[in-house]
Amino acid sequence: MEKPASSKVVLGGTPVDLMESGPALDLILRRAAQQGPRPLAVASVNLDHLNHFGAGGRWAGTLHADPGSVVDWVHLVDGAPLVSQSQRLTGRRWPRLAGSDLASPLLNRAEELGLTVGFLGGSEENQRLLAEKIAAERPRLLVAGMWSPARSELASAADSERLAGEIAGSGAQILFVGLGKPRQELWIDRYAAQTGAGVLLAFGAAVDFLAGRVQRAPEWVSRRGLEWGYRLALEPKRLAGRYLLDGPSAYLKLRTGSYTVPPDLSEEPARLAPVPCTPGRFTGPDGTAEAAVVVVTYNNAADIDALLEGLRAETADLAVRVLLADNSSRDGTLERVRDRHPDVIAFASGGNVGYAAGINAALRRAGDAETIVILNPDLTVGRGCLKAMLHRLRTSNAGAVVPRILDAQGTTSPTLHREPGVSRALGDAFLGRRLPGRPGWLASTDFHPESYAHAHTVDWASGAALMVTRPLADSVAWDESFFLYSEETDFFRRLRMSGGTVWYEPAAVVTHEGGGSGASARLNALMAVNRIRYIRKYHSPAYARAFHGAAALSELLRCWKPERRGVLRTVLEEGSWGALPGPSKDAAASDSFPPGAVIIPAHNEAAVIARTLAPLAPLAAARQLEIIVACNGCTDETARIARGFDGVTVLELEQPSKAAALNAGDAAASHWPRLYVDADVQISPDAVRAVLEALISGQVLAARPAARFELQDTHPLVRSYYLTRLRLPSARNGLWGGGVYGLSREGRQRFGEFPDLTSDDLFVDRLFDPGEKAVLDVEPVLVRPPRTPKDQIAVLHRVYRGNAQQNGRPGSPHRRHGTAGRTLSEVARSIRGPISAAHALVYVAFALAGRRGSGSHEGWERDSSTRQSSAARTPR
Repeated sequence: MEKPASSKVVLGGTPVDLMESGPALDLILRRAAQQGPRPLAVASVNLDHLNHFGAGGRWAGTLHADPGSVVDWVHLVDGAPLVSQSQRLTGRRWPRLAGSDLASPLLNRAEELGLTVGFLGGSEENQRLLAEKIAAERPRLLVAGMWSPARSELASAADSERLAGEIAGSGAQILFVGLGKPRQELWIDRYAAQTGAGVLLAFGAAVDFLAGRVQRAPEWVSRRGLEWGYRLALEPKRLAGRYLLDGPSAYLKLRTGSYTVPPDLSEEPARLAPVPCTPGRFTGPDGTAEAAVVVVTYNNAADIDALLEGLRAETADLAVRVLLADNSSRDGTLERVRDRHPDVIAFASGGNVGYAAGINAALRRAGDAETIVILNPDLTVGRGCLKAMLHRLRTSNAGAVVPRILDAQGTTSPTLHREPGVSRALGDAFLGRRLPGRPGWLASTDFHPESYAHAHTVDWASGAALMVTRPLADSVAWDESFFLYSEETDFFRRLRMSGGTVWYEPAAVVTHEGGGSGASARLNALMAVNRIRYIRKYHSPAYARAFHGAAALSELLRCWKPERRGVLRTVLEEGSWGALPGPSKDAAASDSFPPGAVIIPAHNEAAVIARTLAPLAPLAAARQLEIIVACNGCTDETARIARGFDGVTVLELEQPSKAAALNAGDAAASHWPRLYVDADVQISPDAVRAVLEALISGQVLAARPAARFELQDTHPLVRSYYLTRLRLPSARNGLWGGGVYGLSREGRQRFGEFPDLTSDDLFVDRLFDPGEKAVLDVEPVLVRPPRTPKDQIAVLHRVYRGNAQQNGRPGSPHRRHGTAGRTLSEVARSIRGPISAAHALVYVAFALAGRRGSGSHEGWERDSSTRQSSAARTPR
């Protein structure tokens, strides 16, 4: 691309090329005359543009996110607020280059140079007036044609392609496109190359101005930045919403989201080498796949063949691996797949464990793959769907991509959604699908047809079909506490919190027959309840109560419908939630669980103890796993909540001591091996099984599962600290820092009682040689680190005090020499570029701050930041 001599800034989240009018005109005319393979598109950036394409807008990032685009975009500054902000950023004043100001000079120069001009947009009457005016004032100007398409034509891909073909046949070199924002920019971005024009100008009402139907503001009004007021007075009905409702928020974006473009310090993401395709055949468990497709089935024997045959056609484009987790289907789904599709990696999940648990089970078998694709079993995949999604994922640097979903009649389904909230819940309660064009803050689903015609970022979408990068798929596990419904809402939110963006790609198409999970009043009740559970997970109790009320109102207004019968009562009676559909284990799978005990020391952990016990509670209730909660010095509801789980043994100690709790748990336990689990971490039954089996085998004496740190809602500095820590070999390979470790009977005999030390996991780790302990590559335990720097430093005070206690113990191999030197060496080796170097500096700063205060406090500094938003509830 030929770059203009300009200064580049970002205004309100939109890139802007700051230029003088002369160079801008020269660039446009030069590109029009050249008519190269890549057309030049020119946009005028004003507050209305920021509303649509700026940070947080529906079309944010759409026009400049795809390096493989066939259009070169130039964004010119338009509007007094943007001119002023540009001056603040660059220290010099730049001219306002509105489309209406550039149009006349461009036509004059085009007439001189013999360039052909076309006009797309505006009413037929205005175009007639414009033609008369051009004939009178610019008789030598070559006009290729004028087109005034209906909105329905612009929304249709077939009609738009036909229109672009007509324009190409006319020979237009400069095309004025006045369709209104954001339609004109979106149409240009998609169809510019097909028009054959060298330059396309997204100049809004330029046709109306040129035709003389809209008066320009007096010069003294424009000079004072008041043209918006002049135009509002002329067209109050059309412009009131733009200027009075959308304008203030766009201006806030301008003032808070603007900056000069810094040097690109981003580290290049690793790209997999091209992978050979195996047309007609799925890739096996070994080797590399470009897409590992995960399908979770439950009684889908009638649907699964159509999905797999569609995926098989995709193997002509990509190396595809297919994994199928069957949730105890009773219609022979699993047997059918194994018989007819032997190249599918199909397995039983061990019960009707839910959609999220089925996905997680398949991900553990996904092997080496660039992306993970999750598909409902009752889908059919359009040809080229996976290729289009992968192209969008790569070119837009997206975290996830969702396709267009058609219903059985071929109509696009409204599957794009906004983040749930109280105002949207109230809007949905009163209006449902009525008034689909209402403001986004009053609607949780995007019903606007234009949103489904163009690629753009979204908050979240239907979980029926999505593609996600492998690193994000590995770091953002699906929350299995959502048995069905809201699991995708939660997944997309945590993906966004991890820095990933979610893109909608209309060129990728699947058809969803629907009904895969069935429909009933009980399932509708589960859907309503899980929405409330989702809000409780991320919001304050007061906000969650308001959302609960909005959900109840919605059900009250619909309680007369047969499919909503009883839903209102369920929503209001929280005690009935435990009777809603939930996961179940097959008897054969349950009977094979290895023996062992889990000991959980807990001191005032009412906010988190239920979250830790919930995944393991069915095993305790079935008496297949011994679980002991040792409450030490608790003054809250920890003991009462733990007793609410059937089969869990609760000990109550007066002394607030973790060592005393561990020793009391050991004394009460009767099974081996034993896992010692912190009360604020989450460990799955599969991870417990893996640790117990490793210890029973006798190959190691001590083990723990890998740990995954949930960093999505932590402070950026805390996140930076853990990004470095996760690279350190000592942190990855030791028993400490994961919130859980297990010991065999022989391993436990290495010491008597747990000593009164701060870091019991470090104490245990140092008792074993590397060959006697292991960190298992199984489903990781979920650890929630502190959210704020203050809480992180408090925890580090405790950690370093514990290290000092360890180093000072008689016989300790580290008594004379601490581990600071080794850790610093590992930190230095973790640096791979400027970003990782910045993370390493943050790590060192936290370490120094933690060491500085480690000796000044003798109490137990705890992280309160991860315990504030969790609501503890006794299971029923």
